[in-house]
Amino acid sequence: MKKQAKGIIALSAVLAAMLGGGFAYMKLNPSETEGHRGGSSSSSAPELLATEANGQGTVLVSDGTEDAVVKSVTVKNSSGELNVIMKSAPDKENNKGAVYTLDGYTDLDVNTAMVGTLANNANGMQAQSLVAEGCTDLAKYGLASPSAEVELTYESGTKVKFLVGDAAPSSDITYLMVDDGRNDVYTVNTSTVANYSNSSKDFIEKTILEKPADDEMPEVESLRIEREDIDYDILIKYDRDKTDAHAGGTSSPHKLVEPTDSYLTVEKATDIISGMFGLYASDIHALHCTEADIAEAGLDKPFCKVTMDCDDGKSHVLLLGKVFADENGGKCAYGMLEGGKVIYTVSESSAKWLTVTPSDICSRMIIASYVWNITELSVSGGGESAEFRIEPKDKDNIPESPKAEDFNVTKDGKEFDSERYRLFYSFLVSTNGEEFALDAPVPEGEPEVSVTIKDEQLGKTIKYDFYEDTFMRSLIVIDGKSKYYCTKSYVDTLKENIKRISTGEDYITTW
Repeated sequence: MKKQAKGIIALSAVLAAMLGGGFAYMKLNPSETEGHRGGSSSSSAPELLATEANGQGTVLVSDGTEDAVVKSVTVKNSSGELNVIMKSAPDKENNKGAVYTLDGYTDLDVNTAMVGTLANNANGMQAQSLVAEGCTDLAKYGLASPSAEVELTYESGTKVKFLVGDAAPSSDITYLMVDDGRNDVYTVNTSTVANYSNSSKDFIEKTILEKPADDEMPEVESLRIEREDIDYDILIKYDRDKTDAHAGGTSSPHKLVEPTDSYLTVEKATDIISGMFGLYASDIHALHCTEADIAEAGLDKPFCKVTMDCDDGKSHVLLLGKVFADENGGKCAYGMLEGGKVIYTVSESSAKWLTVTPSDICSRMIIASYVWNITELSVSGGGESAEFRIEPKDKDNIPESPKAEDFNVTKDGKEFDSERYRLFYSFLVSTNGEEFALDAPVPEGEPEVSVTIKDEQLGKTIKYDFYEDTFMRSLIVIDGKSKYYCTKSYVDTLKENIKRISTGEDYITTW
């Protein structure tokens, strides 16, 4: 045999091996042919024109019509049986396909898009290659005990059944056989058949409570957290009309009312107040849960109960069990909506109600009234006192962003510089509650400093008393109840600034 012919045969063998049983179509360069006829030849290498795997493009599942519509699908796998039914027929005029759901789960929030893959992925499915005709050793391809048995029923009445086997050595293809008696084994894209091995849980939405559209989002009127590890409830309530142009003092329209009164920091409190909307589970523990399922998950006596009441009249109650470590070491808990039918697994980081404390979400601001909402303010401390009266120069035309020159201020009945009053108040609201003092007794005797504010917008008067607690800190009592501790250096600076109100000296702004 000529050396050139041997080379072609050897190259063909290599290509056949690379194609895994397919075939290659080749021909010699024209120049090579001319060389044998006596012409010159610049190259004797064969030119590869096209390659095609044997069986590639074969339509495996169809009813033989162009507009085939799948009516139902039955899937059997290691998790049980799934029955896919048509929820709505295709709408050709509006170019919309059929919508599918799971029989027996229509009372749950089924992910219809994912269920639709069980009908649509198989219909018209094409082979990547034919690997065995009339196979007698199905176990070799995982088809003796297939990972899934699938039967499609078309609206035409045609039924097609196929078996899903093992993944091929190439990870992106899987063995498959149509149950038509011929035992021909093909490979198909793994992504096309992956969902046939899923359980019913994989087709249920993992969003525990759907989040409404922005223009339909209800206002949370109150949120109560009851938890085993704390001896008090955390109760948050809507505090004021956030659309009020002159409502100032706190960035959140909600306020902590139990175990104590406190303003909230919006970036810290938002997930706690409205985070139940759109809460996403990492997994589903049980569907159509029974009383036994609920007890097994520890939700008959939940570790944490979160009640969210909204202004649309709806109340949502989330039950959470104790935190445990999943198989990957992540911290999570079982959870469900009270009266619901699904038990979810949620991460501890998503279910923040499991660990939140008042100090996590509260603003450290103690005095939060907006300066120009105040009509009366009195202070006393360090042997000095002052009483302020504040009123707008034009009550009927208060600017949207009022300034000091828009107000008249008097101190002890005499005209006072409104800007100097504003600067004093600016220092006053810098009071920080560094920690709660919920169980501290109110001291006897006179406080070191007293501040009384009448807030016209809130419609109430609030009294703040500062008592010495230790050498380093002071106790803040609000309306006769111990609330917070602050650093004593602030109170010492406040006493000095009270003295400076009348002297004209610059107020001290650091302590």
